[in-house]
Amino acid sequence: MSSSTSPQESVRRQNLGALLRYIHVRGATSRAELTSRLGLNRSTIGALTADLATAGLVDEGVPHETGRAGRPSIVVRPRSSRVYGYALSLELDRLRAARVGLGGKVLDGRTADRPPGPDPAPTIAALAGLVADMQRSAPADAVLVGSGLAVSASVRHHLGWADETIESELAHGMADAVRPRSGPPAGPFLGGIADLAALAEHTRGAATGADNVIYLHGDAGISAGIIAGGRRITGYGGHGGEVGHMVVNPSGRLCGCGSRGCWETEIGERALLHLAGRTVATPGAAVAAAMLAARSGDPDASAAVAHAADWLGFGVANLVNIFNPTVVVFGGTLRELYLAGADRVRERLFTMALPACRAHVALHTPQLGDDAPLVGAAELAFESLLSDPLYAGRP
Repeated sequence: MSSSTSPQESVRRQNLGALLRYIHVRGATSRAELTSRLGLNRSTIGALTADLATAGLVDEGVPHETGRAGRPSIVVRPRSSRVYGYALSLELDRLRAARVGLGGKVLDGRTADRPPGPDPAPTIAALAGLVADMQRSAPADAVLVGSGLAVSASVRHHLGWADETIESELAHGMADAVRPRSGPPAGPFLGGIADLAALAEHTRGAATGADNVIYLHGDAGISAGIIAGGRRITGYGGHGGEVGHMVVNPSGRLCGCGSRGCWETEIGERALLHLAGRTVATPGAAVAAAMLAARSGDPDASAAVAHAADWLGFGVANLVNIFNPTVVVFGGTLRELYLAGADRVRERLFTMALPACRAHVALHTPQLGDDAPLVGAAELAFESLLSDPLYAGRP
């Protein structure tokens, strides 16, 4: 925003952002509700929605049958089909991409296997290819506003790919993918899978309305997305939340990080499969199989699940004492582990967490399911537009 912007114009731009953000999150909303929720008068709301409609960001119209007498309030809807961003997910074994409209509506999607090997170039090219494929089917008059990328901690650390390399190479690949219909999109804005899944569940899912949230994600490792006071805590360089390397059992197994007894050596995929006596090439599928075997009475699988669930509760209790959240969400492979051992997790939480911290904690699985990281990546794609709807991208 220019330093020469007048105070009146600055307030107007902030109000435009607040209004568009409300519609983006809540969907179709009446002017009457916007007036009430945003604390602005009717004429101001009317002027703001008119500006957004002129810019092609929203549509206005009469609501569907309300069943009420009197003149209905005009309804404002996000123009999901015209304004969109790209949400991408870079995981250890697969790539996912979605074209997401304003308002969070998924318009198109693609999935592919991640190219093997330590070189990031084939993976970046594959992601850009997914975008190019979707771009060919996007309406000619649609506007691309940005892109967001969720990256698994396993990719960041196990393969050693630098965020800067991923961002710059993907930006270059996507600039080629979206030509000539529009210029290069803003971004890609990068975040960890757990961090962006936490954002998604906080905005649209199981933690809506909660300002203190922990989202735990399991794959080859364990990571956390943390929201405190309504704000994401990502740490320096966005590498916070590495709770899988919180030491919980100093006499435990050696971890790949070089330490001993890290949390992921007790509840991670490899630990669970080792305890269950299973070794396969696709750990995620094997974890699901181990859970199924435990439910069917297999003694080794049952013992493995009980052990991991106990340690899951141990770690959660520590995190609850530290961050005092109101919601903890279990995603990735931890979703299945929590569902299979919820009683043990809750028992550990009850016996270890301080009463003042545990009393209000709700434990959930992701309402958005496996799509939570993509939904969060889409929120990154829209952020600059939502912050300054009519001037995003301008000097």
